Amino acid sequence: MQQALKQAQEAARQGEVPVGAVVVSNGKIIAKAHNQVELLCDSTAHAEILALTAAYQALGSKYLPHATLYVTLEPCLMCSGALYWGQIGRIVYGAEDIKNGYRKFTAHHHPFHPKATIEGGVLAAECAQLLKSFFAALR
Repeated sequence: MQQALKQAQEAARQGEVPVGAVVVSNGKIIAKAHNQVELLCDSTAHAEILALTAAYQALGSKYLPHATLYVTLEPCLMCSGALYWGQIGRIVYGAEDIKNGYRKFTAHHHPFHPKATIEGGVLAAECAQLLKSFFAALR
């Protein structure tokens, strides 16, 4: 999660909402990304989507059943769908996203692949503080 936080900090430096993600497979980081919505003028350029795309390319596979995604913010519904289709094995997130997280829209049901495990709250305070600081500076 520390590496995902570094990605989120880079996003903040670039004026992006500070969300970072890394994909780990066999104990190695195979992909890392941060939000690039503003840079790419693309509302789908979330950290999770960009990290998944890089991971698929790194492994030469469209499925990631043995990989773990670490992301600093609870995935949104769009990213949850991408994680479902990519069959990622494990999702670990930091801060909860009450406004746009998957749980708001799924009534706390598991929208990921049936074999995927999910863990929330990892370094939650650090992840949340980065977001709060970013948005406070905008106001």
